[in-house]
Amino acid sequence: MHDDVDARADLEYGVIPRLVRAAARRYGSREAVVEGRTRVTYAGLGERVERAAAACIASGVAPGDRVAVWAPNTLDWIVSALGAVTAGAVLVPVNTRFKGTEAAYVLRRTRARLLFITGTFLGTSYIAALRRAAREGPGPGPGPLPGLPRLEKVVVLSGDAPADFTTWQEFLADGAAVPAETVRARADALRSDAPSDIVFTSGTTGRPKGAVITHAQTLRAYDVWSELAGLREGDRYLIINPFFHTFGYKAGIIACLLRGATMIPQPVFSVETALAKIAAERISVLPGPPTLHQQLLDHPARGRHDLSALRLVVTGAAVVPLELVERLRSELKISTVLTAYGLSESSGVVTMCRRGDPPEVIAATSGRALPGTEVRIVDAADRPVPPGDPGEVLVRGYHVMSGYFEDPAGTARALTPDGWLRTGDVGVLDADGNLRITDRIKDMFIVGGFNAYPAEIEQLLGRHPDIAEVAVVGIPDTRLGEVGKAYAVRRAGSLLTADDLIAWSRREMANYKVPREVAFVPALPRNASGKILKTRLREGAPGPAPAA
Repeated sequence: MHDDVDARADLEYGVIPRLVRAAARRYGSREAVVEGRTRVTYAGLGERVERAAAACIASGVAPGDRVAVWAPNTLDWIVSALGAVTAGAVLVPVNTRFKGTEAAYVLRRTRARLLFITGTFLGTSYIAALRRAAREGPGPGPGPLPGLPRLEKVVVLSGDAPADFTTWQEFLADGAAVPAETVRARADALRSDAPSDIVFTSGTTGRPKGAVITHAQTLRAYDVWSELAGLREGDRYLIINPFFHTFGYKAGIIACLLRGATMIPQPVFSVETALAKIAAERISVLPGPPTLHQQLLDHPARGRHDLSALRLVVTGAAVVPLELVERLRSELKISTVLTAYGLSESSGVVTMCRRGDPPEVIAATSGRALPGTEVRIVDAADRPVPPGDPGEVLVRGYHVMSGYFEDPAGTARALTPDGWLRTGDVGVLDADGNLRITDRIKDMFIVGGFNAYPAEIEQLLGRHPDIAEVAVVGIPDTRLGEVGKAYAVRRAGSLLTADDLIAWSRREMANYKVPREVAFVPALPRNASGKILKTRLREGAPGPAPAA
């Protein structure tokens, strides 16, 4: 087990740039990234990352500066992100589902100095969306977007860019004058306890909060994750989980660098594309939410593709049916199917099943705490409850965030003085220490693997001029697991329809946040103290509760 003190990745490499360099040396001629016809070896990836780091330094990026990436899963995402980290920057991955205003908030909040952005993705111009959102900012600043005064340069990950932005090729060319020794010295000066990234997670206040994670936390956690999952040199890993998420970046890119596996990024999930890639590239590793695997199993064209190389599936983030685990093992002959639980504030990992666990444990629980991790279930008074009783899940360990970025109040709410992270999830531990998540204290629901937070959605919906009040709950959905349903109170005289509000929502928020159903009600149910009774909404009883 790599969690032994003498073999830990955080002690062996210290920081992510030294891991990249070691992987280039150790796995040199092995394929690191496959993207269409482009095939890059580990040695080649190391060279590309150092060129990107040189360009970051040439652009004025200093150690500790925040550098953001707002782009789908591509080779350029990998190179730009690792290049920024190698230059000493703190990576800020931005959710590709975000609209311009949501992305601008993250950039403004972190005072990002440099942004790597995709051109057009899923029919949306990210540049145009960001320009529109930036107009609402404080401005003016020295960079190309007046409303984002700290953002000095925007690099478009493509061959063309507007006049005030920079193309990827131009950006890399600017770094040609920076000597390799300068890049090496910058990387070697990094401390392992320095922040490596800030992953934003939406909170119940309706504003995203950035969990600050260090190099050492990332390296140690994903060395353990790779060991428990059984990831190994030569594996071919189809990374569908988005890079902006810990599951994609760390359980994907970082884990592959640690083990010498080949990364095959997929920017958008399409069952047909996934089936074709699994067959053509002999994919052996396929993590993802349960809905992804369900769609693969159920696709009518599955039998026409050779999926025999698949051997490892890691899933979680939602209820996993026992039938799904058994079908993956029996129909696809996948030898290892594991479930896991984590959150951004804990570097994405808390518990994980072990190879050899029976199907019932894998389907019904999220496994046991990782080595070096403590999990406790407590009641409302923070007293531990016995096995089998539900309570809030608390987590303590080396991988728990130092705090939310520049948010001491939010940090104090999330972390106890003795280091326990309040997850906000309700769970049960069995006698063997396996964790089962049963509910979400904060009313979060999961849409196709994406966490949706009602308070944030309610805040966005509340900006509609015809909405007086609104409450959002999760409802079951056969395809996505859960989707949002909004109970809304119209303003007097409004003729707003459900279709109108849904169409407006699609323009204003990420798709997974958009309510799929809207019910207009004369009033929201409340208790005597005025709190909205979401339990009544989930039960389909939207009328006002008695005042008693």
